[in-house]
Amino acid sequence: MNGIILIIAGIVAILFIGIGLLISNSTQKKKKSALKNLIQDRNSSAEQDHGDPIKKTSQAEKANISKKLKNAGDDIPTDGLNPKSVRYLLIQAGSDMPIYQFWIWSCVCGVICFFAAQLWGFSQITVILLTFTGLFGIPRFILKKKVAKRQNKFLEEFADSLDGMIRLLKSGMPITEAIAMTSREYVGPIGQEMTKVYEDQKVGDTLPEAVQKMAFRVPLAEVKMFSTAVTIQTQTGSSLSEVLQNLSGVIRQRFRLKRKIQALSAEAKISAGIIGCLPVVVIGSMYLLNREYIELLWTTNTGKMLTYGALTWMSIGIFIMKGMINFKV
Repeated sequence: MNGIILIIAGIVAILFIGIGLLISNSTQKKKKSALKNLIQDRNSSAEQDHGDPIKKTSQAEKANISKKLKNAGDDIPTDGLNPKSVRYLLIQAGSDMPIYQFWIWSCVCGVICFFAAQLWGFSQITVILLTFTGLFGIPRFILKKKVAKRQNKFLEEFADSLDGMIRLLKSGMPITEAIAMTSREYVGPIGQEMTKVYEDQKVGDTLPEAVQKMAFRVPLAEVKMFSTAVTIQTQTGSSLSEVLQNLSGVIRQRFRLKRKIQALSAEAKISAGIIGCLPVVVIGSMYLLNREYIELLWTTNTGKMLTYGALTWMSIGIFIMKGMINFKV
């Protein structure tokens, strides 16, 4: 009986993987086509806004600009931190929490998960896995969510803050005072980061060094663009207000493109969420209606084997759906 079940499970697994790969390839082609059309629409709208033909750049100028961009990206200070470390995540989250305090809360979370698993009467393997998840998984997950929330809030106000700096620069105010004014006018991540840039300049850092440190604390493509633009401006001596104005337009276009992609992929994300939650809802309903019937899944050896197999393939399906609906710009 068990051999027949394993054979059937293997056939279903092979079919599931084949269908998943076919759907993934088809979706990737549609994704690339949609992104290509969106970028073409964005370029056409940008040409309509400016109206002037784009000036062609010589190969020597392109090579020089590429070299400066590469060097500017390499000069971003890291302060000896590993980009995947907890300390760096705390810096990105804008938190002043010491590293030992984070591990204390992680141990508390692990102990809570351990006692919760013991009270529910789970097996020793499940208790160990839940304790490991509470110790290393849940705290990092919460911290990464906090980092993503802070970066999204920063990005929403970044273009407006650049526009404010442009107006101040055009009125004759130096860049240092423009940054200080921006730090006082904005609250949240923008105000915090601009305050740190202003304070770094007061203690002796140059403007490129200060904005490169901000690019390390907020590792977004838009902030790296800002850091690179300011660094190149100090080397070439061009108008900073003009550079920031062009950068603000690019950031707004990228932000609109991201929002448009989110709107196009919203239906697929909702469908994936419903499909992922459906087995849990069905099991919960069956547990309330007919407990003896559904308890066979975790009280018998065959039921446990089928439950572990279902969890494995559900996890694989969730990862495949995530790859299908994950659009990055």
